[in-house]
Amino acid sequence: MIAKMKKVFVVSPAAARERTLEALRDIGVVHLEPVDPKAGAPEDLLDAIDRTKRALRILEAVVPGGGKPDVSPADAVAETLRVFRRTEENHHRLGTLAREVIRLRMWGDVRREQLDALAGADVPVRFYSVPAKRIDQVQAECVAVVGNLPGKRRLTAVIHRDGEPELPEDAQTIELPDRDLPTVRAEARETDEALAADADRLGQLARLVPEIEAERARLAGQAEFAAAANGALVGKDLWAVQGWVPAAPAETLAGQLAERGIRAGVDSRDPTAEEEPPTLIEYPRLVRPIKGLFDMLGTVAGYKEFDVSIPFMIALPIFAAMLIGDGAYGAILLLGPLLLYRKATKALGVQFTRLVMVIGAAAVGWGLLNGSFFGVVLYTPLIPVDMSDESRNLVMRITFFMAAIHLSLAQLWRGVALWPSLKALGRLGWAIFIWGMLGVVQYFVLNQPLGMFTYLLAVGAALAILFEEPSWNPLKMLGLGLANFPLSMLSAFSDVISYVRLMAVGLASGVMAASFNDLALSTGSWALAVPILIFGHGLNIGLAMIAIFAHGVRLNMLEFSNNLGMQWTGRDYQPFAEPIPEEIRT
Repeated sequence: MIAKMKKVFVVSPAAARERTLEALRDIGVVHLEPVDPKAGAPEDLLDAIDRTKRALRILEAVVPGGGKPDVSPADAVAETLRVFRRTEENHHRLGTLAREVIRLRMWGDVRREQLDALAGADVPVRFYSVPAKRIDQVQAECVAVVGNLPGKRRLTAVIHRDGEPELPEDAQTIELPDRDLPTVRAEARETDEALAADADRLGQLARLVPEIEAERARLAGQAEFAAAANGALVGKDLWAVQGWVPAAPAETLAGQLAERGIRAGVDSRDPTAEEEPPTLIEYPRLVRPIKGLFDMLGTVAGYKEFDVSIPFMIALPIFAAMLIGDGAYGAILLLGPLLLYRKATKALGVQFTRLVMVIGAAAVGWGLLNGSFFGVVLYTPLIPVDMSDESRNLVMRITFFMAAIHLSLAQLWRGVALWPSLKALGRLGWAIFIWGMLGVVQYFVLNQPLGMFTYLLAVGAALAILFEEPSWNPLKMLGLGLANFPLSMLSAFSDVISYVRLMAVGLASGVMAASFNDLALSTGSWALAVPILIFGHGLNIGLAMIAIFAHGVRLNMLEFSNNLGMQWTGRDYQPFAEPIPEEIRT
């Protein structure tokens, strides 16, 4: 549920500002809101945090190696950024040298000083690009072909001390290069060695990631403290801050400050209609894994919106299981994170790892119903998922009924929130209309007769039109309802039929798995079959995970949420508190 918030105001003597802030941070329940929104932490502190974050992003992509450097976290950050910048410059330099090697290749290993020596000895050597078939037309004291050029041309050296040599009309003068190939190659080797040395140094610095992360947390705490101090209201004798606190801790805040020796006045009130407090969702234990999805997507319900964690936690694993479509794939998603739990939680976070395991368990259950394991149907299934018309029609019917249940519950929930406003009857009408739309979808897709669904459409439409915008003016109420109805009706049809993606993607997954099995068996060799099976099923699992986000999450975040009226305009409740160590947070 979304925790009820109180707006709190804390006033203390100006001389006790630092101690009051330290006490508030120690208590850790006040989401501070600056009195002056433009106030914040000093720029140099924010810059230090940004530099530390950039260094961490660089080092987290590096495999640690070598000895652990004896440098401070701040020095490690500075050196990391310096080495990374030098590495980028050297990579660019190496690319430039590579292009120069290609340009100088026609000169071979001739050094520039050798050419300069010839010029100093009064030997006028000139170079030309001459078509290969016209080399014999070059008339001079000495003519030598020294290399090949593109377009069937030859690099030709010419010595002629008296006057100008005789050349074909399409001969082109080649100027001497300013550098020679051996020198460029030597510079490239030096650059490559510098890159290797910098890579080794980054590997050593990567061993300091925990210390740098602790430094980032320390700097973040300083910045938050400075922003809190700068955003407060400061007078000659008094100092005040404001913020949001969950209702229960708000009642005890004054007492907790007094226990820490802070003489402060604390006042609290409910938010006004115009205010938008931060959102704190108190997840039931069994629903907490869905928080991993919300954190990954960065979505936060508004304070005045709905806590959708329970319906999401119920619906998403079911949708994901149908998209995955295979019991063996589900077992991998369940047992893989379980066996590698420590590594999985470090990479994905605790709650998202658990969500993957729940999805895996649901996929195992769906696999037991359809009998498919690694694309092989092991027994006569209760719900067959194959290319036959009977199977496809059955699974489509299941998805359409799931759509009606899912979407109508959203409308009813929205109606309950609106009660006792007459708009609640409009939401009831849309819930009924969605069930009528189920009949329309089945009529067009499955050739099923409308039957009783016609009455659901009529009753639902009447309520939806009449109570879309309740008014004492019947004509106005009817007019607004009729104006809004056509687009909403099309949206309802689109939403219901959208759930067919669960059947389509799950069926495609099964067909792909079976195809890789057939391909592996057709090789007649285990040496070829095993890699094909590993690659094919691994690819299928990867595509299934993508489908969960592309389709399973979409049905919750768009179709369901739109019917519920969710805008996802909230902001996280972030209390002013000491940073939580990483090992405790995970």
